[in-house]
Amino acid sequence: MGMRLGETLSLVIFGESHATGVGVLIEGIPPGIPIKLKSIEEDLDRRKPGRKGLSQRSESDIPSILSGIHEDHSTGWPLVLFAKNSDVRSSDYDFLPDHPRPGHADLVEAIRSGGNADPRGGGSHSGRLTWGLVAAGSVVRPILDSVGCSVVAHMAAMGSDQTDDLSNLLSSELTENMARLNCMDPVASERFTKQIEILRKEKDSIGSRVDVLVQGLPIGVGNPWFEGIEPALSKGLFGIPAVRAVEFGHGVEASSMRGSEHNSVWISGEDSTPIQSEGGDGSLGGISTGSDLRISIHFKPPSSIPLEQNTLHLPSGEMRLLSVGGRHDPVLAPRAAPVVEGVVRFLIAEQILSRTRPF
Repeated sequence: MGMRLGETLSLVIFGESHATGVGVLIEGIPPGIPIKLKSIEEDLDRRKPGRKGLSQRSESDIPSILSGIHEDHSTGWPLVLFAKNSDVRSSDYDFLPDHPRPGHADLVEAIRSGGNADPRGGGSHSGRLTWGLVAAGSVVRPILDSVGCSVVAHMAAMGSDQTDDLSNLLSSELTENMARLNCMDPVASERFTKQIEILRKEKDSIGSRVDVLVQGLPIGVGNPWFEGIEPALSKGLFGIPAVRAVEFGHGVEASSMRGSEHNSVWISGEDSTPIQSEGGDGSLGGISTGSDLRISIHFKPPSSIPLEQNTLHLPSGEMRLLSVGGRHDPVLAPRAAPVVEGVVRFLIAEQILSRTRPF
């Protein structure tokens, strides 16, 4: 069903937006990895709804451990985490399936399933299922820690308004707005907050971007061709709802650069270990170089908006106005940042385990 990600280390997300709950099953984790429930809860809090200006759905998102953990360590058996849905308002979706939303999977999923899909809140297509991606990324954090690797993601752009480069913001002290938006730029976060207020009044939404910085990944991790770092990360990142583009390093700018501009030469580092000069790619040939891995993920504007849109009403065959109510985000990057971070962390952990099992 396409809900599985990874091979050596894999996860399966499950649930529906308005069903009993959502969860994740993780396989391939070696026994003995330290797992703290409090740490998982802290990561999940970063994507939780209910923040000012964003979705006002109120979910605790507290994880329940169903299997795979004993006395705060992995057992090596399948690990299952689950969270109940406690604040559903299915009446917000009474217009479905007769009046499918523009930009959503309502219509195509109804046709694919022969009319047997759960349309409430997007069903299994809902961003609600990203809960499992954040939880899985939190579980594997010790695997990255074992090699000195860290992953940081934040809201980097809202429309055409951008933050400073993430590498310049790592020491920023979090303000309330920065924490609420998962944005590490104190100045840009204030601008973003004001723009969100305007969007709410205009009943519209806007596109956004999340930037990721992977640091400390040692040289030589990864695989060539289709199992390399970039292909693996691209598959996982494009699986996140509403992602429209993924860039590595210089991204699309590389197509307009000369080789002499783009190349990062090899120089001698500590203990004569080869390193790249400034601006080096974090991966070459699908294998880590020891330099920072820089990724940008672009999200489309959320499609569920209160602004009326003239769209097809299936039973009548007529074009009719549709205003989507409910509790939806006007911009995705704030709550998508921890999801992106979780996916990158999980897939980097798989690349590390495929090279060596550190535990």
